[in-house]
Amino acid sequence: MKRINKIRNIGISAHIDSGKTTLSERILFYAGRIHRMQEVHRDGAGATMDFMELERERGITIASAATQVQWKDRVINLIDTPGHVDFTVEVERSLRVLDGAIMVLCAVGGVQSQSFTVDQQMKRYRVPRIAFINKMDRVGADADKVCRGMREKLGLNVVPLQINMGEAEDFEGLIDLVTMEAVTFDGDNGETIIRSAIPANYQDIAAAARHEMLEAISMFDDELMELLLEEKPVDTAMIKQTIRQATINRDIVPVLMGTAIRNKGVQLVMDAVCEYLPSPLDRCSFARDHDNEGTETPLAGDPDEPAVAMVFKITDETFGQLSYTRVYQGTLHKGQFYRNARTGKKQRIGRIVKMHANDRQDVTEAGPGDIVALVGVDCASGDTLCGEGVNYSLESIYVADAVISLSITPASSADQDRMAKALSRFMKEDPTFRVSTDPETSQTIIAGMGELHLDVYVERMKREYKAAVTVGQPNVSYREAPTIETEFNYKHKKQTGGSGQYAHVVGRLIPLGAEAETTYEFEDNIVSGHIPNEYIPAVNKGFQEALKKGPMAGYEIVGCKMALDDGSYHAVDSSEMAFRICARVAFHEAFKKAKPCLLEPIMKVEVEMPTEFQGSVVGDLNARRGIIMGTENKGSFTVVQAEVPLASMFGYATVVRGLSKGMATFTMEMCRYAAVPVKIAEEIIFHRREQAQQKLKK
Repeated sequence: MKRINKIRNIGISAHIDSGKTTLSERILFYAGRIHRMQEVHRDGAGATMDFMELERERGITIASAATQVQWKDRVINLIDTPGHVDFTVEVERSLRVLDGAIMVLCAVGGVQSQSFTVDQQMKRYRVPRIAFINKMDRVGADADKVCRGMREKLGLNVVPLQINMGEAEDFEGLIDLVTMEAVTFDGDNGETIIRSAIPANYQDIAAAARHEMLEAISMFDDELMELLLEEKPVDTAMIKQTIRQATINRDIVPVLMGTAIRNKGVQLVMDAVCEYLPSPLDRCSFARDHDNEGTETPLAGDPDEPAVAMVFKITDETFGQLSYTRVYQGTLHKGQFYRNARTGKKQRIGRIVKMHANDRQDVTEAGPGDIVALVGVDCASGDTLCGEGVNYSLESIYVADAVISLSITPASSADQDRMAKALSRFMKEDPTFRVSTDPETSQTIIAGMGELHLDVYVERMKREYKAAVTVGQPNVSYREAPTIETEFNYKHKKQTGGSGQYAHVVGRLIPLGAEAETTYEFEDNIVSGHIPNEYIPAVNKGFQEALKKGPMAGYEIVGCKMALDDGSYHAVDSSEMAFRICARVAFHEAFKKAKPCLLEPIMKVEVEMPTEFQGSVVGDLNARRGIIMGTENKGSFTVVQAEVPLASMFGYATVVRGLSKGMATFTMEMCRYAAVPVKIAEEIIFHRREQAQQKLKK
């Protein structure tokens, strides 16, 4: 247990370009894991954690990378995650298995669009965090403004543990409010930490900031509050313990600051990780016990208990599958058999490795709190591995729906085989990447979270698998939905030689509305056995089959609640198949009468550009059917937030660069589905029907 107490499993998450990978590079250097720091935007070399060729070329993180470092007497398992929303599943599955996180914010940009997504993910998995305000050396850096943004926009109780000495080019160091010392960084790479007395011109500011910090944390400790009220000195150990407990309980978010690129403040972040973020023993994890009616059971961080581990990410490599796994209870031993809770099959673990980006180190076992990779184990992302005597499964990972799709066609039959191998691997690795076949054209359709997402996979297909493919036009994932409640009363009768088919269903189709948490609901109101219980699931299945292709334009149907109120059956001719067919036809008839509308994905777009280009950028967004939600001035730059239909955003990167002389940057993420204007909906439906007719002629 003493060893487990010294483990910290943390992730680094933030808005794109906030400096996550630069921070992780410094952590590796100061912990002695690497001996030379690389930069994200360096031709050829690239950062250690960005080991993929595409990551180094584009200067972005695409896949999360794991490593382990030693800091003082603690072991830190670190995962660097992507900032771009197209690769958000990497953040989701990392946060699912981590005990704590570092949320990085830009000192100039503050709370940006992707910061909201990261915040929601951390709240979804109840992950305690510390915040690091990076880029304090940049012009316009304002730590107070960033803290205000976190309070107002994210609703976080932030508590700064430091204040900065100087800003922008004059940023020289920090004042530690816990120990009341000035901290500066010396040496070629900031490796020498110098703690000294607080300069006279900062003493009053530091005293006021410390008092504010103590008042904020005293809300969570009665003894500390008493000392403050009696104006007695507070012991540093008590302050640290109070901050730690409040952070683990997610009552506060401690804030640190610095500049990773200038090597200032990183070591203090690592100290804070060790002091304030939880060990595996501080987090209470639960699993569902399938031998006990699926009740929630707490997991003990005991290495001698039966093993329970979760596979949170898989990658297919030439020597076999690499399954990234977090151990919650017990110990995984090399060469032993463990049961997959999803499949019920037992599998032998042939090899266990600790990862350092793309390098690996063999180990013989992994205990509670360890994050390792298993080689050659056949499993899927989200699977639970169990030892003898338990039948547990852990809560799976949230996976968002795909919003964009395009067709890909191989150039030859050899390319077809290579493409199939690539798609099979990508689909296995990334749950947000979907592959399907158009039943009418037999074309292969790939779907994902955005243009960049699909672009990266097409590029990887060409490079890693040498598959020559032609890419079709991107297609938007429209949806069809009812707008009014309608009734259905359909009888399915078919009589041929021998036994026939008979089914009869009566009920209502009820729109769920935009605020509903689910896209489909089924309500069984059958009484007195008008339809036998064994046929009810078949009716539900028939309704669900009908959802796959709507009558308007062949898109998926959402927002339906099907209430089955009455019906009848035949003692001989009724069957599950008859009720499935009956339900399917009844659904389509009811849906056509429900005044259906077409829904389109609306994207939350944030564009940052020099203020002089604001007019042309806003005008262009309006022309794309966008609604401007707000603007914010940040010095000479302006940030515009808008909601724009995805159908209008294809190729936007090129257009916005042209409008701003290459100086604008933008982020885009899925916001919601909304009704398409009638005229545009008619055009989409007409175009879809034309396409269907052309396919029939061929």
